[in-house]
Order: sequence, then structure tokens, then C-alpha cells
Amino acid sequence: MFWFLLITMVVVVAAVTLAVVGGGDGEVLPEVAPEQLVDPLPVARPVDRADVEALRLPVAPRGYRMADVDDVLVRLGAELAERDARIAELEEALAGAGPAGDAGDAGGEGGEK
Repeated sequence: MFWFLLITMVVVVAAVTLAVVGGGDGEVLPEVAPEQLVDPLPVARPVDRADVEALRLPVAPRGYRMADVDDVLVRLGAELAERDARIAELEEALAGAGPAGDAGDAGGEGGEK
């Protein structure tokens, strides 16, 4: 039994050593070009939900590429800030128009009576 375990251990160590050192002429892991962001967010129009859902960030050896993620987050942040400003502008215009329209209607009704 001892000899069987010893021979098995020698065979396993030899196989692992051969695999690590590389028994062939070819590379174990060939060099691969890094992935690039293929379809970035549209520049000519505002970003919509479909654009964000279709977005696929390239993967790097240790996760996502920080530059691509930063670009997307900056773009989405700018879009959100622009939309928030537009919503605030429209709400302000609506609030300014609301009381004047109500007062004009009330005065018109009072003049007819």
C-alpha cells in the first residue's frame, strides 16, 4: 500500500510540474487584446432607458475597465442633472402660471354675475 501511494504521489507531482512549466512550445494563455466599449451612449441625442439597458461594459482581468465605467457615469450624471434642471424650470413656470390663471377666471366669473 505504501508503494502505491508513493508512486501515485510521484506521478501527480510530475504531472503538475509538467503543466506549470509547460510541456509544449505554445503559450499556456495567449495574449488577448483588451476589450473596448463597442457601443457607447449616443452623443447626438439624450440617453433613454433602452440605451442604458443595451449598454454592455467590457470586462478587464480584475473587473470592469475603470475608464469606461467613469465615462458612462459622467454622461449619465450630466443627463440626470440636465433633466432635473429642466423639470425644475417647468415646475417653476407652471407654479407661476397657476395662480394668475385662477385669479383671471375668478374675476371673469365675478364680473358676469
